[in-house]
Amino acid sequence: MSDIIVGIDIGGTSTKFGLVDQSGEVLFQSKITTQTHSDFRDFIKELDDAIKKGMSEVGSSTKLIGIGIGAPNANYLRGTIEHAANLRWKGIIPIVDIMKNDFNVPVMITNDANAAAMGEMIYGHAQVMKDFIVITLGTGLGSGIVCNGKLVHGHDGFAAELGHVIINPRGRQCGCGRRGCLETYVSATGIKRTVYKMLADHLEESELRGISFHDLTTKMIAESAQRGDLVAKDAFEYTGQVLGAKLADTVAHTDPEAIFLFGGLSLAKDLIFEPTRRHLEETLMPIYRGKVQVLPSGLQNQSAPILGASSLVIDFLNNNEREVVG
Repeated sequence: MSDIIVGIDIGGTSTKFGLVDQSGEVLFQSKITTQTHSDFRDFIKELDDAIKKGMSEVGSSTKLIGIGIGAPNANYLRGTIEHAANLRWKGIIPIVDIMKNDFNVPVMITNDANAAAMGEMIYGHAQVMKDFIVITLGTGLGSGIVCNGKLVHGHDGFAAELGHVIINPRGRQCGCGRRGCLETYVSATGIKRTVYKMLADHLEESELRGISFHDLTTKMIAESAQRGDLVAKDAFEYTGQVLGAKLADTVAHTDPEAIFLFGGLSLAKDLIFEPTRRHLEETLMPIYRGKVQVLPSGLQNQSAPILGASSLVIDFLNNNEREVVG
């Protein structure tokens, strides 16, 4: 009988889940709509049923050994989703306790960036590293910090919110209620805002003029930059400058071996990596220069959030095994 783990990625629109073996192979993958049910327990019931259906399709020779969940505003220490702005269920949701009762296996939860960091360590390019950072560049900017082989959760479970360090206290308005947060400049939404500011401030011809903010995508900006569009190229340069400078501050806090960029904006490759690396090196304290790699994630595929979530269970079981042996 083979052991399997359920990895769950709860997003604002859909919830993806998969059945993963301990080598990281996704044996089954599906999704349900996140926003269908106004009552969270009804959502959990649909998710439970979908998981059980998936397990039946994989076959009776498998044994469920744990469930890992990545979710917005997830608190690892308390096993809860707390006041998530992009989910319809408000307040504090005790999702871990509910799913433990339903499946009678260990259940862990963390935010999507922490899940990505753990996935990078278990399945990705950080398997031989103990000190690194994962930056997720999606609609916003998330981060997971690993020090001495352990995720940094902090006193209250909400450590490593690098997307909400301040660039400019009078800067762009952020969904968190403040102004000038890093993710308003460095994210899929952030680079779109940069493009529109540059289009307003400059008179250069650009193929991005005339595209509505709603229709504009990071892929469009990247393709325009590759064709030599000055506004698109400058937008990536500015984004890399801001990201590199703030990562230099983070290096001074944690002294990582590497920083991994993950998510849609990172798919622009050298357009974002080159200016980020350059400005990071320019801004670093001399003692850190030439020592910190900026690398693409090893989990850049559609199953990455599921693998990241499932890796929480692998880490939990490995730690428990070491404690028993010790």
